[in-house]
Amino acid sequence: MSLGLATLEALLGRLAGLRVVTIGDVMVDRFVYGDVHRVSPEAPIPILARTHQTVMLGGCGNVARNVAALGGRAVLIGVIGRDAPGEEARALVAREPDIEDGLVLDSRRPTSLKMRFVSAGQQLLRVDDEVAAPVAGDVETALVAAVARAAVGAGAILLSDYGKGVVTAGVISACLAAARATGAVLVVDSKARGFAHYGPVDVVKPNAAELARATDLPTDTDAQIEMALARALASCEAGAILVTRAARGMSLAVRGEPVRHCVRPPPEVFDTSGAGDTALAALGIALAAGAPIDQAVGLALIASGVVVEKAGTATAGPEEVIEAEAALERTPLDAKIASASRMARVARRWREKGLRVGFTNGCFDILHPGHIAYLTQARAWCDRLIVGLNTDDSIRRLKGDGRPVNGLEARARVLAGLAAVDLVTPFAEDTPLALIEAARPDLLVKGADYALDAVVGHDLVTGWGGEVRLASFLEGHSTTATLRRLAGQD
Repeated sequence: MSLGLATLEALLGRLAGLRVVTIGDVMVDRFVYGDVHRVSPEAPIPILARTHQTVMLGGCGNVARNVAALGGRAVLIGVIGRDAPGEEARALVAREPDIEDGLVLDSRRPTSLKMRFVSAGQQLLRVDDEVAAPVAGDVETALVAAVARAAVGAGAILLSDYGKGVVTAGVISACLAAARATGAVLVVDSKARGFAHYGPVDVVKPNAAELARATDLPTDTDAQIEMALARALASCEAGAILVTRAARGMSLAVRGEPVRHCVRPPPEVFDTSGAGDTALAALGIALAAGAPIDQAVGLALIASGVVVEKAGTATAGPEEVIEAEAALERTPLDAKIASASRMARVARRWREKGLRVGFTNGCFDILHPGHIAYLTQARAWCDRLIVGLNTDDSIRRLKGDGRPVNGLEARARVLAGLAAVDLVTPFAEDTPLALIEAARPDLLVKGADYALDAVVGHDLVTGWGGEVRLASFLEGHSTTATLRRLAGQD
């Protein structure tokens, strides 16, 4: 499913500043990263040598983060405890200029906390600290009042029901009343065993497993999905149900219309944490902007595909969404030629996956066996290799008139066709220093005719813990020698 760049850019332009209410189960997601080198002598379990950790808003908090990342202004309503994770949640909200704090304090329950322990890109263990009992009394009353206040001027209300106790009957009624009063679209992300208790909401968004649980039907094939959606619509008042299906895309059932199956080429999945939150945020804010539901589903599909390529509970911004859509129109060769900004994002994703990123640069005017040997050696030292490529003007400044022989586009495409090269990024400056700063490679490679301390960027790379290596040359091969032979001078 492709929206097309023009349609997507127009839609994203309408999202800026839209007010969206996000209410539901707020969590703190903590990711503890480390290395595993041995098994415990006490039990057959790996020992994680902790290196660092990240903390971010999860659950409904991640929905709010994704609304803000897409250009909207989110109001986050949920419950936190009087504890350290609750203080972390408030601090995380305070750092987000486009998220308004509507959190309600409940001193009788802990803040929902999920701790994930990760090594080499794989989760080893998740530990949850939470209470799932329904909120009641003054806490529920405070939530209801917060919904009524926050909905004024909102284009959408997004109800994120993880089943942790915040989405009570009273809260649902408050959301329905607020949607009727303001005209806001009401979308529910539900993990419940049925959807009837939500009432006449606009859209319910389960995943395939949740739809199966709610209908007691299998949801593996398109035909099974269609039967389950029909049963789900018959048993509830929702105007539509959108089921997310991981690599199979999404399927949309609008009441009274045939089911539409929406599929894109599957992304390279690294971490699915929070992808459903992203889909809810994108769907909701697009509907708030007045987009037809097919366009809103398209945005949700693109945005969720962006975040599964990232580590942790992530967000998708407009530039990343446009890039993902543009990638559908690129050939595999063109996809390896990147701007500096896209290179920086791709390199960051590679590092987050635990991949060793290498960087080298050059003119690569007339590709010869020496170049192939050099690049192959550089790629053997890393998991991904970025090549900074001098533009035509920068080559003329370096080499003089008559160079380059081949223009930038031709040189970039030839390099992109090599198996040893993962990304090609042109640069117009005399040195690649800005690209090195943007890429933050773990490995910087130059030819053996350099001294290590003369390699541009060596101090930067070693400063952040990287390595500089010199690759050997293949004797008898150079661009200058090739040009001499062509001119009959050798």
